[in-house]
Amino acid sequence: MSDSARFALHRPEFLGALVRGEEKIAALLKGSSFTRASGETLIEADTDHRFVYRLLEGWACRTRLLPDGRNQFILIFLPGDLFAVKSMFVIRHTDAVVPVSQIVAERIDYRALHEAYVRDSDISTRCIWQVMEEERRLHSWVTSLGQGSAEERLALLLLDFRGRLILSGTLPPDSLSYQMPLTQGQLADHLGVTSVHVNRVLKAFREGGIVTVRDGQVCITDLDRLAQRASSLLDVHERATSAYVGANGKRLVAHD
Repeated sequence: MSDSARFALHRPEFLGALVRGEEKIAALLKGSSFTRASGETLIEADTDHRFVYRLLEGWACRTRLLPDGRNQFILIFLPGDLFAVKSMFVIRHTDAVVPVSQIVAERIDYRALHEAYVRDSDISTRCIWQVMEEERRLHSWVTSLGQGSAEERLALLLLDFRGRLILSGTLPPDSLSYQMPLTQGQLADHLGVTSVHVNRVLKAFREGGIVTVRDGQVCITDLDRLAQRASSLLDVHERATSAYVGANGKRLVAHD
């Protein structure tokens, strides 16, 4: 995957800075790797937190637990993601970050990263781009929650995971299957529907020959039709990027 493809919608003149910033942050993180078990909180909600992270293996989520026990998965972090950049700027994290599988991650104290951020424009450009990338994903997901059907949301989510795993180099470019550690209950917490509804949509996708999700394995049998289901919710980057939708993405039309 080209360096350019990894940075969604970047201005071309900043590509060099983004690539150099990526390399410099990797050097700062080197030697700091650690492991966390699934469900072992990485960042507690409503706390000051010192670290910024790079996820190397496994999946994690940013989540908000409501007082009555309802839960919302806000963002899913995948291998290669830089996250909790906000630790440099805010005194409290409003939401928790929890692994949904065993993870291997690297971390850096926010003070060390901020010092490098101030000193090196490549590092600051890369950090700011990460905030913009999370904003892009959140805008897509807010639109999905507000306007999309359960079928459209789930199709979008499965495409999002595929695209990001390919762009990070975790999957080969033509891959149609990947491991997904989210349970149906966790998918429901992200999609904003019940577990029963998630099961119903997954069954329809399976019986329709579009995608099968079983025992943590996603197997896409018809990428074009899956992309068609999500077409109304895809943003301009996802629609034009084959890692998400395959070679036919640009011909998508809104699905009724």
